[in-house]
Amino acid sequence: MNKKQISILGCGWLGFPLAKHLISKGYKIKGSSTTVSKKLMLAEAGIQPYIFKLGEDNNQEIYDNFLSESEVIVINFPPRRIPDIINIYQEQIRSILPHIKNYQKVIFVSSTSVYQNTNDWVTETIDNKPEKDSGKAVLAVENLLKSHSKENLTVLRLAGLIGYDRVPGRFLANKKEVANGQAPINVIHQDDCIGLIDAILKHNSWGEIINGCADNHPLREEFYTLAAKKANLTPPEFKKSETIQFKKISNTKSKALLNYNYKYPDPLILVR
Repeated sequence: MNKKQISILGCGWLGFPLAKHLISKGYKIKGSSTTVSKKLMLAEAGIQPYIFKLGEDNNQEIYDNFLSESEVIVINFPPRRIPDIINIYQEQIRSILPHIKNYQKVIFVSSTSVYQNTNDWVTETIDNKPEKDSGKAVLAVENLLKSHSKENLTVLRLAGLIGYDRVPGRFLANKKEVANGQAPINVIHQDDCIGLIDAILKHNSWGEIINGCADNHPLREEFYTLAAKKANLTPPEFKKSETIQFKKISNTKSKALLNYNYKYPDPLILVR
């Protein structure tokens, strides 16, 4: 049986290896980038390339061609950290919505930044109250997509992204008075991000909200100290006494619904 055609909006750090993985599984892939110089790289990987920036007036025909005949659309386009991020991100996604047909399935690569700190476990059922503008922007787009087609939409909320060239030792190296050293962290490896999307496709799991996060949640101080030492960098210095704020992202639903076993359940394996 022929595999589906999939359009991946955003072939960057996650989208490009995702596209290559899906091609290896027999899928036909259309992929987008905002960078003209990436067109050849996409084509050489077997991806049908499209170069455009969301929200530009002259893109209507490009949107139609990019999305046409694809059974699944993966929206993997995170908001940029810019002023008025909440409105701009919605307008960018809103510009392509009229070109998504009712029968097309959508995976929106979201973020666990939509969750507030609870000093406890967090599941997909919580009433979201994001604390930062980036989280507010992502939640607003989740709701925008739900209003377009809730039944055909699956939202994948990913924790902090690590793996390959995202070396966590660089994140906090040399910093002083770093907060929340005794708080548990929430991260997910690139391979598990791809594995979860593959599992959603395999199980035809639509109309869902799913968290993606490693099983274990080591303390921030331990993880980033080890990560810096492994990268031969100066470890960060954490505050000695403070009130910590945290959340622990539960991945129970992802494992049960998708029958998924995380490749990297313990982030400490990556930094020891």
